[in-house]
Amino acid sequence: MVNDNTSPIASQNYDVEVLATIPFYPMFRQSIIDLLASWDAPVGAWLDTGCGTGALAADACKVFPHTKFTLADPSAKMLAIARKKLADNPQVAFVESDSQSLDYADNAFDIITAIQSHHYLGEDERRRAVRNCFRMLKPSGMFITFENIKPLSEAGIRLGLKRWAKYQRHRGKTAAAVEGNIARFGKEYFPISILDHLELLRSIGFLHVEVLWASYMQAGFYAIKPDGMG
Repeated sequence: MVNDNTSPIASQNYDVEVLATIPFYPMFRQSIIDLLASWDAPVGAWLDTGCGTGALAADACKVFPHTKFTLADPSAKMLAIARKKLADNPQVAFVESDSQSLDYADNAFDIITAIQSHHYLGEDERRRAVRNCFRMLKPSGMFITFENIKPLSEAGIRLGLKRWAKYQRHRGKTAAAVEGNIARFGKEYFPISILDHLELLRSIGFLHVEVLWASYMQAGFYAIKPDGMG
């Protein structure tokens, strides 16, 4: 395990190695951008928490040239890569912080994204992180999250992990790396089921809560904050 971020991939290798670790990873960004390009609402201020190397913002800036992006991550090394990737881009600002500690004003952002970050949190921390995102989101704003998920049964977990291992081996991961990733499930990251994700978002106060994307052991969700709520 490297110690410069919460993933098992060193920051400088993340953009390449994640493709051999998470199936269809580029589709996460594509799905988010397509969703927002189809949404009839302002995309003026966008917070990407757990931004990693800034790949989402780098793609989104091309589609939303007038949007102001705030990129947050608790890893200084991830942020350094993001800063380099988006150097001299006036649309982007950076902050070193995790989701639950961000202290922007209420109703500050039209969009908040949290991609492959909150599954590192325990139940109480995850709830605080999502509640904080809800607080910072404008009324009618959208929260989008992609996370590792937990199948509903023990049989589903076993099959899902076996399928994920096969994917990683096919993409060139060593046996030791594959075994290490599988061993992290439920120990170094803490996935919850799709149903639990939907219930969490509803319980925080989001109005429209939907599954955006799902495959292997990852899923994406979007949720809209009601009108008139601070």
